[in-house]
Amino acid sequence: MKSLKKQRRIQIIAIAAVAMAASFAAFYLAAPDALQFFRSPTEVAEKTPPEAEVFRLGGLVEEGSLVRGEGTSITFRVTDGNATVPVTYTGVLPDLFAEKQGLVATGRLIDGTFEATEILAKHDETYMPREVIDALKEQGVYVDPNADAVTN
Repeated sequence: MKSLKKQRRIQIIAIAAVAMAASFAAFYLAAPDALQFFRSPTEVAEKTPPEAEVFRLGGLVEEGSLVRGEGTSITFRVTDGNATVPVTYTGVLPDLFAEKQGLVATGRLIDGTFEATEILAKHDETYMPREVIDALKEQGVYVDPNADAVTN
């Protein structure tokens, strides 16, 4: 009797482990980009996402690109030093949003323009998300987190 209980317990554990592995594999195959925090402008330029896909775009607000429209509409360009993506946004911007500053925007790429639904700016005058710094460094852009400017 004890060996039958032990055998059932082992079977249940094995079935649960297989089910868990299958669910992780299905998640990874269905959404391989879901684990990525954001895409850089270079990544967007190299592999244009479909218009229906919502993703995050990270980089720096390009100097001289900020154009305020009527009401709360704004357009600007996000760059990582190699590529640039035009962005449109309607809504209230974070207080620390400015040119030459890091940001992560959520939205969709429609006809070559990123239409943002949410914009996250840096936390204070010296903060830039680690992912943005790493992406900029991969593109060959020197980032001094204590300086106001980004240099090539």
